[in-house]
Amino acid sequence: MDDEQIITLFFARDEKALAAAQDAYGKYCFSIAENVLHSREDAEECVSDTMFRAWQSIPPQHPSRLRLFLGKITRNLAFDRYRRSRTLKRGGGEIEAVLDELSECVASNEDVEGDFDRRELSRSISSFLRELPQRDRQIFLKRYFYAEPVKDIAQSLGMNANHTSVILRRVRQKLLDHLEKEGYTG
Repeated sequence: MDDEQIITLFFARDEKALAAAQDAYGKYCFSIAENVLHSREDAEECVSDTMFRAWQSIPPQHPSRLRLFLGKITRNLAFDRYRRSRTLKRGGGEIEAVLDELSECVASNEDVEGDFDRRELSRSISSFLRELPQRDRQIFLKRYFYAEPVKDIAQSLGMNANHTSVILRRVRQKLLDHLEKEGYTG
């Protein structure tokens, strides 16, 4: 079943939409949640919550790419679950590393005032990513959207981890420069 057929089921409020979305994108969403949470049970629950959120969101939303729509919901739910479950213990985890690496470029949500500012920041980052060479964009997204470990990214792209880390550091610096020009840091 293709995306449009699944979305049509959502719009018809047909519960088969949930099963179809799960069949088509459940493993994809699970891998995102698992990369963030490192717990099979939490990742499964996160995927279940993703399908519920999709049910609540479609309609009125009509995603043009269901895979990305569900992936974004999963990622946000996984990060929320991670933050809630985190105790005083910090460091060592992949999510802590990802957040620490990006902290020099992007202000936290508490520092960005209002929905308009967040949308504009999101547009600015999206614009920046579109200008990157494909490989650099792919590395950046694998690390900062999917929270993949650097060694896994390097292996999937036939690179070594050191070279991948250097690329990530350079892209973060370019992002920082871009955001400074746009007035988001300073």
